[in-house]
Amino acid sequence: MGRVPNQKMKTMYIMQLFLDKTDETHYITMVEILKHLKNNDISAERKSIYADIDALKLYGFDIQGFQEKGTYFYHMVSRKFELAELKILVDSVQSSKFITERKSNQLIKKIESFASDFEAKELQRQVFVAGRIKTMNESIYYNVDNLHAAINANSQITFQYFQWTVDKKTQLKKDGALYKLSPWALMWDAENYYMIAYDSKEEKIKHFRVDKMLHITLTNEARDGKEHFEKFDMAVYAKKMFGMYGGTEVKVKMKCNNNLVGVILDRFGKEISIIPIDSEHFTINIDVEMSRQFLAWVIGLGCGAQVIGPESVVEQMREEGRRVLEQYQ
Repeated sequence: MGRVPNQKMKTMYIMQLFLDKTDETHYITMVEILKHLKNNDISAERKSIYADIDALKLYGFDIQGFQEKGTYFYHMVSRKFELAELKILVDSVQSSKFITERKSNQLIKKIESFASDFEAKELQRQVFVAGRIKTMNESIYYNVDNLHAAINANSQITFQYFQWTVDKKTQLKKDGALYKLSPWALMWDAENYYMIAYDSKEEKIKHFRVDKMLHITLTNEARDGKEHFEKFDMAVYAKKMFGMYGGTEVKVKMKCNNNLVGVILDRFGKEISIIPIDSEHFTINIDVEMSRQFLAWVIGLGCGAQVIGPESVVEQMREEGRRVLEQYQ
């Protein structure tokens, strides 16, 4: 019998059949393998298929089999990713605000390819979230790629930066003038990507929402600010920010009820010093970038949290309280 063009792909077709149609609880038989090959214009004998399965196992595929009631069943027991791991990846993509809905669907489809057809259905059920708010800027993926390229090339960049208007249109900041900065890191915080960069003119570290950056261009000029980033701690930087709004750094002392200790540890980490003052309260000292978002965070904790120092921040809390009260009178 003459060989047809697909004959050389026999092993590949068998491999794909195992990947698509088997997993820990789903199996195929020799009859199904032969039928699959025939549907793809491939003729084969059982002996050659045994050899193909042995070759796949030798290559590293975890294919196992067992006999039951005179029929031999085959399946791929384990894969590079467990189903639980794929669910975590899918959930991360679906819940990520900075990934557009269209791109989320594309990425999830690719993640599903690591599972069998049966497990892929579980992933589809896993990720259904109604009303999820997603970014409107599709270019974020290219922005991230360009920023990594600039960091790896030790190059400064120029870009434009925009904000949204009330009619849902983009408006360039600084009348469209180019920003010129030295990118040093990317950070994912509050469901958004941020570029951490050094501004040579102002001699300070700044951050920008990646999905609001336009026309990123590498300048081929070497980055500035290396001495600042040699001692830069991304985790510490993130803890000081509230809603990624910057301000003057202040050491704040707070008094909290004991039932808020979990909230404090979630926000500032287990390294923070918690100082008991009586059976029901403790104090903490935290470095924060002073902003209205920090004041709102404290207010949101209710009567169980109170800023007790320094006096300048206590006065800002009083002013914020008065402002809110006046706004709703």
